[in-house]
Amino acid sequence: MKGIKSVQDYFFKRAGFIAGLMAFLAVIGPGFITSNVDNDAGGISTYSIAGAHFGYRLLWSMIPILIILIIIQEMSARMGVVTGKGLSDLIREKFGLRSTFYLLLALFFTNLGNVMAEFSGVAASLEIFGVSKYISVPIGAIFVWWLVVKGNYKIVERVFLGACIFYVTYIISGFLAKPDWNNALIATVKPNFDFQTGYLVMLVGLVGTTIAPWMQFYLQASVVEKGIKIEEYKHSRLDVVVGSIVVMIVAFFIIVACAATLFKAGIRIESAKDAALALRPLAGKYCAALFAFGLLNASLFAASILPLSTAYTICEGMGFESGLDRRFRDAPQFYGLYTSLIVVGAGVVLIPGFPLLTVMVGTQVINGILLPFVLIFMLVLINRKDLMGSHTNSKTFNIIVWITVVVLIILNLFMLITLVLPPTGLKALP
Repeated sequence: MKGIKSVQDYFFKRAGFIAGLMAFLAVIGPGFITSNVDNDAGGISTYSIAGAHFGYRLLWSMIPILIILIIIQEMSARMGVVTGKGLSDLIREKFGLRSTFYLLLALFFTNLGNVMAEFSGVAASLEIFGVSKYISVPIGAIFVWWLVVKGNYKIVERVFLGACIFYVTYIISGFLAKPDWNNALIATVKPNFDFQTGYLVMLVGLVGTTIAPWMQFYLQASVVEKGIKIEEYKHSRLDVVVGSIVVMIVAFFIIVACAATLFKAGIRIESAKDAALALRPLAGKYCAALFAFGLLNASLFAASILPLSTAYTICEGMGFESGLDRRFRDAPQFYGLYTSLIVVGAGVVLIPGFPLLTVMVGTQVINGILLPFVLIFMLVLINRKDLMGSHTNSKTFNIIVWITVVVLIILNLFMLITLVLPPTGLKALP
């Protein structure tokens, strides 16, 4: 009898595990996709510059950024599940149209800069393989437009999840670069802070590119459109946690790869394309090719998501119809805005002499400046019992996020003060 009971227990446990896994797979998507798309052209360039200019010194920031990312993303997903509404929709309802308008205006221009950066990444990645930007950018723009406009939510989500797999190229590149793992691990757990302008700009840029304001709007809108119920939320929370961990692992390996090669050789870079080209003689052609392919994948991925996030955010905030399961005629403002962002973002990249580096890294810094204001809106909303019921924030979450807001504001003030003194801006990077 004991043997039979043991067999029964084994199969019951196995069945429970399989059921839990299937439930997780049913809701996976919003958290995993949102986090991974954050490693876009601007993000990869920011991480590459951080490694090339500062070596391993900024790796310590990965741990606190990871913790904060998980908490903030969890808050967004929880608000979406409980309220069934997007973040900009809630901000408009609770704070009024004026506050919503100014916030959406800032997000629109920041995201437009990000979209330009993504198509710049498409151009840069394929130029490494000898393909002109006048061919790659229009084809890339048509592809991402067709994917979203002609697909539905399930199809688009599956394509996006497939794109996440290719971020493993950066992990492989990190190992091919043969870093000093002892120094890298010490730098990861031992903070090395600096009040120099370049260091502050890069630190704010790392926060801004990893915890970008658009992410909170897109994640919450995706959770709502996917129709995740409160009883499924534990799996949705796991989706957020896994996605956040994966994105930080990728960021870690990008910084490590550039620190082990470019920083060690004293090579200055200005973009992810520079990093891929410089890696070729230092870490081998395979490392450089993987780095370039990862940039192409990330750029196309983000060039789809960022205009989509902006369209969700603005249409929700203005009360227009939105969503991938609606047709063009049912949501003309949503698809019209999505199309316009792609056309402008791709078109600007084709203009000779356009300052794409300034736009690419500058938008990451602006993300960091805008983030505390978005977090304040989120904190107020998620602690309202009339909205969240028993699912308001814990005291620990509130303390961590408020500390994050204060630290970000202080960092931004230090950065802005030092930026008005020579040397300024990106020129201050060592």
